[in-house]
Amino acid sequence: MKKPTTAAGAKRPAKARRKTREELNQEARDRKRDKKHRGHAAGSRASGSGAAGASANGKAQKDPRIGSKTPIPLGVTDTPVTKQHKPKSEKPMLSPQAELDLLENDERLDALLERLEEGETLTTEEQSWVDAKLDRIDELMQKLGLSYDDEEDEEEEEKQEDMMRLLKGGN
Repeated sequence: MKKPTTAAGAKRPAKARRKTREELNQEARDRKRDKKHRGHAAGSRASGSGAAGASANGKAQKDPRIGSKTPIPLGVTDTPVTKQHKPKSEKPMLSPQAELDLLENDERLDALLERLEEGETLTTEEQSWVDAKLDRIDELMQKLGLSYDDEEDEEEEEKQEDMMRLLKGGN
């Protein structure tokens, strides 16, 4: 039985003809030749023309192998050696004993302490300054091994020892 045709003048596309072995081999050679030329050019790493060259388009190309041009002295020279930066301190470096003597003889500290003893209230700045100075005096006295409460501490320790003896039932 014959298949009915839908349209009277409609033609089907012609069947693709098969390529010969010669044509297939030639196409393969062409593909291989194109693949062979892919990739970066020889020596592209050393020349540095990669992404760095593309980003710095406006600048003149510079050889990346050349470094700094600043001269380096190779031997002993008469040029002065650069001095190290010294940190600026507010107070000169004194020995702990000298600093303690200065703080004990400070007139402003004495005046503010007298005002406190009389019952006056100090401003927050004055109070914080007095506290800082008294703390520094305590630090210096601990460094030097001095204590203004030595006698009182010894008396308190003796009283505690006596009370411990009494509580334990000792003599």
